Amino acid sequence: MFNHIQNNDFASIVKGRRSVRHYDENFKISKEELNEMISEASLAPSSANMQPWRVVVVDTPEGKEKLRPLVRFNTVQNDTSSAMLLIFGDTESYLYAEEIYNTAVEEGKMPAEVRDRQLGTILSMYPTLPKELKIEVAKIDSSLFAMQLMLVARAHGYDTNPMAGFEVDQVAKAFDLDEERYAPVMIISIGKAKEEGHESVRLSSDKITFWR
Repeated sequence: MFNHIQNNDFASIVKGRRSVRHYDENFKISKEELNEMISEASLAPSSANMQPWRVVVVDTPEGKEKLRPLVRFNTVQNDTSSAMLLIFGDTESYLYAEEIYNTAVEEGKMPAEVRDRQLGTILSMYPTLPKELKIEVAKIDSSLFAMQLMLVARAHGYDTNPMAGFEVDQVAKAFDLDEERYAPVMIISIGKAKEEGHESVRLSSDKITFWR
């Protein structure tokens, strides 16, 4: 894990990332490498380490045909990419809390007393949070994962495009997910660029930073 990232200059990965819309439709990323990239991206931070991101990998002709009418004006990415990655936030991620914290103790990454204390807080608080707050937390954390996934993909030599233009109210049901539990965050296309994305302008740091 991370061999691709360690062998690349991180600044060039960040500066070289482009939003690519047209991919080489004949190029296919293997399931094994997609899994590797998702695992690497999953090292992103999250609230209480609940890791609420969930990914639906759409890489079959049947899956893409199902997704096509739901991505509005993003059909080129759907039709030419190696895969479309549907990112969801799990509003019930706390159901994995015991598994996560028990594993941390088993692997010597956390003392048992710390686990017990944190689990007590998580399991007493998270289930009772208002639904709107659960969705907000899940979306923020899943967005951190999504950004990391795009950088990991770049380190592996692939291109991506994050999309918000899709039928948010239909995509979970279309891919057999519980609409009440899983909140759509974004869709990321991934593949080998056929047409390079354009370099875009960014505001300077003095325009976006407030020093106090």
